Amino acid sequence: MNMVSHWSANVAALAVYAVAAAAHLLGMRGEATGPRLPGQPRRLARAAAYQAGLLLALLAVVSPLGYWSYRFIWARNLQDVILAIVAPALIVLGAPWRPLGRGLRLDGRLPRPDQPAAGDDGDDAARRDRPPGWRPRPVVVTVAFCAIWWAWHLPALFDAALSRPAVYALEVASYLTVGVLLWLQLVDSPPLRPQLSPLRRVGLLLGVAASGTVLGLIRVYSSGLVYPAYLGFRHHVLSVVSDQQVGGAVLWVIPLVPFSIVAVALAVGWLAEDESEATAADFDRLLRHKSAWPSRPGLR
Repeated sequence: MNMVSHWSANVAALAVYAVAAAAHLLGMRGEATGPRLPGQPRRLARAAAYQAGLLLALLAVVSPLGYWSYRFIWARNLQDVILAIVAPALIVLGAPWRPLGRGLRLDGRLPRPDQPAAGDDGDDAARRDRPPGWRPRPVVVTVAFCAIWWAWHLPALFDAALSRPAVYALEVASYLTVGVLLWLQLVDSPPLRPQLSPLRRVGLLLGVAASGTVLGLIRVYSSGLVYPAYLGFRHHVLSVVSDQQVGGAVLWVIPLVPFSIVAVALAVGWLAEDESEATAADFDRLLRHKSAWPSRPGLR
């Protein structure tokens, strides 16, 4: 069995990737040819993150992983983790909204390119600004993510996506959509910023991680056949039930890695911010206290 000999020419996936990547590069080209702005290296790093996330999502569908996801449950679950969690995280960290707007000629609806992104120049007032428009409630987005994650792993939908291309396309699109919406509630993606404090965002992460862990544990310790559609593929190494259990371990363990990294970063940022605010408050109290001291009379 050659694990690297199967690549798919998925025309729809390639077309969406080409449009999204080209529009972003066109928008970045306009930014690169303009005057050098503060935070330019950070914007280039964000652009690289977006392109990496976009490419990772494409590879999850057209690479040998996409082929073997039709034959192994663990490969299908790994594909799910990439499409719903890892690739959306990179896309949101890439903050592609302004370059995409310019590339797609929607920049009239976005802040002007000469205005630095919130968080890129350290200006506190800019960091507090949020663009107008629809902002989903973080708890609603979190519940929607968990519901869609569970729904696509129910036997009926999981097997239907295996045999019906339209259902499979809907699965991929829904994973990427709710994944991006979830990460927008967790990390900065200028000009968009999360609505919740860092500590509450950690709570959202814990909820998503707990939901995924429960699903993974159910699959790991399940001894019965859950996905009968995979019975048609005879495995020389794993039985279908063992394949299910390995897939459950993938759903359980792998998402904990990015979730843990972000949770620790948010907690450290919250502690640093809290300590900084406490220090500033103590310093202000000290100044007020010293200003109230009576001055000693000098020697006459």
